[in-house]
Amino acid sequence: MEATLALEDGRVFRGKGFGARTERGGEVVFNTSLTGYQEIFTDPSYAGQLVCLTYPHIGNVGTNAFDNEAGRPYIEALIVRNFSELASNWRSQQTAEDFLARHHTPVISHIDTRALVRHLRTHGAQRAVLSTLSADGPALVTRARALPPMVGLDLARTVTCAHPYEWTEPSVEVATARPALLAGRGFSPDAQPVKGEGALAPEEARVYPRFRVVAYDFGIKQNILRRLVDVGCRVTVVPVLTSAEDVLAMKPDGVFLSNGPGDPEPCTYAVEAVRRLAGRVPVFGICLGHQIIGLALGGKTYKLKFGHHGANHPVKNLLTGKVEITAQNHGFAVDPDSLQLSEVELTHMNLNDSTLEGLRHRSLPLFSVQYHPEASPGPHDSHYLFGHFVEMMEEFKK
Repeated sequence: MEATLALEDGRVFRGKGFGARTERGGEVVFNTSLTGYQEIFTDPSYAGQLVCLTYPHIGNVGTNAFDNEAGRPYIEALIVRNFSELASNWRSQQTAEDFLARHHTPVISHIDTRALVRHLRTHGAQRAVLSTLSADGPALVTRARALPPMVGLDLARTVTCAHPYEWTEPSVEVATARPALLAGRGFSPDAQPVKGEGALAPEEARVYPRFRVVAYDFGIKQNILRRLVDVGCRVTVVPVLTSAEDVLAMKPDGVFLSNGPGDPEPCTYAVEAVRRLAGRVPVFGICLGHQIIGLALGGKTYKLKFGHHGANHPVKNLLTGKVEITAQNHGFAVDPDSLQLSEVELTHMNLNDSTLEGLRHRSLPLFSVQYHPEASPGPHDSHYLFGHFVEMMEEFKK
């Protein structure tokens, strides 16, 4: 099966097709992670985007039910150098090709991904169409130019949950830990290790939470929810249009604002909700949630040239002087010059391009980071932020 990738500026790449026989369009971006391709496939923050993975060999460990970050892939299409049709891993339940084909996601392989990445770094993220049905480059370029630009797109509404739901599953590390290690962390003292790797059984990883947290689902990843449970939170996930009044009626100890796709500026409903919640309950935001907090505090956002996508971005904690290697996936950023520094303290900075990566309010219980502290995939340098959220909720209770 042949595949063709056409960019809006006229650049065309031809390669070998895998996955679904279909045609998909959106913004093409690149991700520099070395591992975790299944988590990338299923991250709702990639809605509306075709993802090029810079690591050259993808698909060799297959896929499994537990590594999904959502119920299905959210990438529009996958772009790789080499795509493995075979899977060799003891956890594999399905090949990557079968997984993507089942969810109608096309793949282009055997192209020069280095040339594509350099093109995107030079000219910026672009609209594109990937087709495993047509090889007509000029026609595909025309269709790419007809796609809506990412600026102005409210995609959070398209990926959010339809109804509120409860999440009680912890991470594998906590669920399989010896009971002695769980003392003082809100977990049952008679919790037993989970056998094997599948879905976690509630009776084997029972949690007694200390805090009730309402999490806004702008495109939330399952490992974020697991990390909240790890620190003793009972989590209720709510749709993006849930009002601040409805959230406060749940009497939460804290509110979490998740990651998500698209432009933050059209999410005026979320900005207004944060303004109503600020000061009345502790708030922690990441990624799109960070951008929404920035807007709620009177700031502005802007689109990055080609975004931050990968698990190796260095960020300096301006409060401690330490450097964290972080997982990131965003195409917009908060303009630090638009914030009132008498009210807002800048806490984290990206060492690659000096963009704002974190902030906190000087008097209200509210803070956020631009990156993904659950880091799935990625390093665990930023897990401490979930602990900060717990400390903030504990202090607010006093």
